[in-house]
Amino acid sequence: MLTYGMVGALALCVLIIAFLAFRLLLIKKDLRQIKEELARTREEDYNRNLRVSLSDGDVERLASEINRNLDHQKDLKLEAERSRKQLQQSISDIAHDLRTPLTVVKGNLQMLEKEELSEPGRESLRISARKAETLKQMVDEFFELSVLESDSKPVELVKLDLMEFLPEFIVENETLIRQHGLTPEITLPEQSVFVMANKEMLSRVFSNLMGNIFKYAKDAFELRLLEEAEGARIRVGNQVEDPAAIDVEHIFDRTYRADKARTDGSAGLGLYIARLLTMKQKGSITASMEDGKLFFDVRLTK
Repeated sequence: MLTYGMVGALALCVLIIAFLAFRLLLIKKDLRQIKEELARTREEDYNRNLRVSLSDGDVERLASEINRNLDHQKDLKLEAERSRKQLQQSISDIAHDLRTPLTVVKGNLQMLEKEELSEPGRESLRISARKAETLKQMVDEFFELSVLESDSKPVELVKLDLMEFLPEFIVENETLIRQHGLTPEITLPEQSVFVMANKEMLSRVFSNLMGNIFKYAKDAFELRLLEEAEGARIRVGNQVEDPAAIDVEHIFDRTYRADKARTDGSAGLGLYIARLLTMKQKGSITASMEDGKLFFDVRLTK
């Protein structure tokens, strides 16, 4: 038989359990709020702090600590951005400063070609001229990269007929193509194919792709224009000696080189720059390996 004391103790236990359950529900609600705020901070605005009204002191202190960590991450992000911009500016300044003395060196080497030199001296001159051109190409690549990555202004796009652009590009590069002993295999549709593009940037994209072809193609390369529902796809490809040596998933990375031992005058930025230029024209560029051939697909929109 329950006594009044036992009933009172039981009632007290029920009240304590109810209070603890209520507090647990409040804490779970606070934790859900924190979770939702963290997701909103990540997805909407990395710089915002948690904005919650909390009922528990310990959970509130947890939220304050999270906010302090978010502030620290924001400071790290700003510092990383400042460092990135300083690095870009340094690369641009160094490349700019190197251009003038390189021009002088190349000019002097060209003048020496007119002089009477012994065969060993002429061979040394040829090597020096080739190395000077190598350095110039590397400096130009770094300078162009620094300009592209620092320029956030929208690119002016115009309606461009690829049926005019591509043959014109091939004709302009005919001498280089012949010098490398290559035969272009060109496939074009019968009708005009229009896209929105920047002609100068698009020329640079294909110049970089052609540079890759000149390095690795042996006898021929393919150029095919395909019209698509949303725009056009230009496919450029060539046979490669060792397909396994080419990592198509990383071929557009900075300083990527299929052959690390090559010293052909490239900093490995050509394809990375081609990708940046294509993206600035609201297009895309991908690479694939098919039956021992390396293909690049440039897609542009109407």
